[in-house]
Amino acid sequence: MNTNYNKPLYTPEKITTLHPREIFVFGSNLAGKHGGGAAIIAYENFGAIWGNGVGIQGNSYAIPTMHGGVDVIKPYVDEFIEYAKIHDEYIFLVTRIGCGIAGFRDEEIAPLFAEALGILNIVLPESFVNILKRSI
Repeated sequence: MNTNYNKPLYTPEKITTLHPREIFVFGSNLAGKHGGGAAIIAYENFGAIWGNGVGIQGNSYAIPTMHGGVDVIKPYVDEFIEYAKIHDEYIFLVTRIGCGIAGFRDEEIAPLFAEALGILNIVLPESFVNILKRSI
């Protein structure tokens, strides 16, 4: 990894480029129709695959958020966290998944990432971190 690389404290609000070894984590739908929000950015810029709505693809990682409530999103977040733990050679920049087109509030989604707070290669949005720190 580039020794001059300074991992961000929080996921940047707008991501247009990635440093080597960074992965763009975005909310998707199970069908992998990456037509809007962060999903289209992942598709157009970071290797997301049309028709693949879950997991690693190019320099992106899809977490489905469009198929139900937080209870059905949670297993996908847990799967992502386990993946990130195993792949500590990458830095995962988690966007505000589910808080755009899917219509969830940060307060609903952030708790799904509570375990990610202590994982050095996962970077969360500032809003998620603030919510999680308030609940500690």
